[in-house]
Amino acid sequence: MTAKSNGFYSPTLGSLNHTKLIAAISAFIGDDPSRFYRLVIGSDSQSRRKNKSIEIDYVTAIIVHKVGYGAKYFWRKERKIQEKIILRDKIYTETLMSLKLAESLVPQIRKRISPAKYDLEIHIDVGPLGPTREMIREVVGMVTGNGFVAKTKPEAYVASYVADKHT
Repeated sequence: MTAKSNGFYSPTLGSLNHTKLIAAISAFIGDDPSRFYRLVIGSDSQSRRKNKSIEIDYVTAIIVHKVGYGAKYFWRKERKIQEKIILRDKIYTETLMSLKLAESLVPQIRKRISPAKYDLEIHIDVGPLGPTREMIREVVGMVTGNGFVAKTKPEAYVASYVADKHT
């Protein structure tokens, strides 16, 4: 299953536009308002050679986790075509996609749900092992500089597992 361009997809709700995404998140939290929630956003990408160019699928996922009681998740996919792959560019693009989603969601969610009811994290697909280890400070700085909490591998499960599942 793929999400419509710039739309989101939910395994339980199907295709959603931005407005319906906000409503679904609000409804999930509203169903059990006595609980605490964690909203987590992360992105991942997968590339493949196609003729002389390279197709890169970028997936951004958001999880609404009712701490200790389960979660719902939503995702969207964007495909970009490039001539070559530069790891730094891919990681920056993934991080910026997560930041843009957070920046568009947070004001709308705050209109419906008190910030005291949830924590927001951005998960970045970088870690202390492998070729991305030298980029950790840079991308964490991007996220924290925009006022969000950043998590990296192995704690970055939304980027590493949920978004990766749909790339």
